[in-house]
Amino acid sequence: MAQPETTERQAAVRIIQILRDAGHTAYFAGGCVRDQLLGIQPLDYDIATDAQPKTVQKLFPRCQMVGAAFGVALVRLGGHAIEVATFRREEGYSDRRRPDRVVFTNAREDAQRRDFTVNGLFADPLTIDPETNHDRVIDYVGGIDDLNNQCLRAIGEPDERFGEDYLRMLRAVRFTARLDFHLEPRTAASVRSLAKYLGQISRERIGSEVLAMLAHPRRAHAVTLLEELRLDGPVLNEDHLEPAQTTAPLNNLPHNPQPPVTLAAWWLTRQRIPMQLDAIAPLCERHADDVADRWRKALCLSNTLETTLRATLKLVPRAAQWGNLRIAQRKRLLAEKAWPHTWTLLNAIDDTAATQPIADDLPTLTAQGVAPEPLVRGEDILEAGMRPGPEVGKLLEIAYDEQLEGRIHDHATAQAWIQAHVSTAQDPA
Repeated sequence: MAQPETTERQAAVRIIQILRDAGHTAYFAGGCVRDQLLGIQPLDYDIATDAQPKTVQKLFPRCQMVGAAFGVALVRLGGHAIEVATFRREEGYSDRRRPDRVVFTNAREDAQRRDFTVNGLFADPLTIDPETNHDRVIDYVGGIDDLNNQCLRAIGEPDERFGEDYLRMLRAVRFTARLDFHLEPRTAASVRSLAKYLGQISRERIGSEVLAMLAHPRRAHAVTLLEELRLDGPVLNEDHLEPAQTTAPLNNLPHNPQPPVTLAAWWLTRQRIPMQLDAIAPLCERHADDVADRWRKALCLSNTLETTLRATLKLVPRAAQWGNLRIAQRKRLLAEKAWPHTWTLLNAIDDTAATQPIADDLPTLTAQGVAPEPLVRGEDILEAGMRPGPEVGKLLEIAYDEQLEGRIHDHATAQAWIQAHVSTAQDPA
């Protein structure tokens, strides 16, 4: 009989047990503790321990040191990779990201160097709390109270925590929005005062945080916080804007939209115009190239993401002309690679009067096939006697439109069309 699979939690508990059996302290740490207490399934399990890196390597010979200077190892057990870190104190942050010096220490001091109180909790899965009947929680920073009050608060002095790594300001936004918490006033005030320094960290790290907050269903809340805290300007290398009156495009997106759509929706909310197709189409036509170029640099977007964002916006003006498009033009639009993103975006602006005609036509057009294999090929035209040259390409485009319109629908109609049009194209008259 096949053995049941080991869950990630079971693997992490087993690692803690091995560390304990060797005489060490070891706890769950950080986000997994927070999420468990909130009734959220943790994405992963991190372990903090007083065992130093060399000891961890002896106990788990196959582990991989992924941050040796910080005492961080990746231990593989039961098909899972669990991060195990030695309790540490960090001193000095010359580059506003990494500590100048790391000292291995105890759980209390390790908690103090973390970013927010709700992320500074530890849990002992080997000891059950009789009051809660769950893992015993170790709280040195007041994280339990803040969880109960739905408050995100920096540990210690907010200016110090953010000064150690300015990216924590974006993490404050992401956690506040994702957890539907409120940002503690002193912590919020610190973010506002330090927002101007965000540009000192790498654009890649900024982009990664922004894409993560836009991927979550509470993305509209995150965007509003970015603007309220004056982070939007440094994030995008643009002027700061006061919070928008509506974030409808972000609110109306489906649960799991693709990054080009979330970026496009955020850009639309920043235009401060009515969310109607006839209003946004001219802006997309004029600014698609510019916004794709600027945001690629500001957020360190991949080439693929930049290209798709650009294409998503550029299809909006074509969609706005839907009523004036021939069947072939509509099918060509639907066959564009970025069309699913554009259609998601158009539905998010909630202009039913403009999008309903498209929605009404989609079932028929897609049933007919929007990108069929061409029935007229270049070699067919050359075999019919036409000389090679630009005219062949033009004729192929016309033939494909005829096929999309339904006037060329099989081999026989394709051959008849070729004979008629090749002779016409070469007629000296």
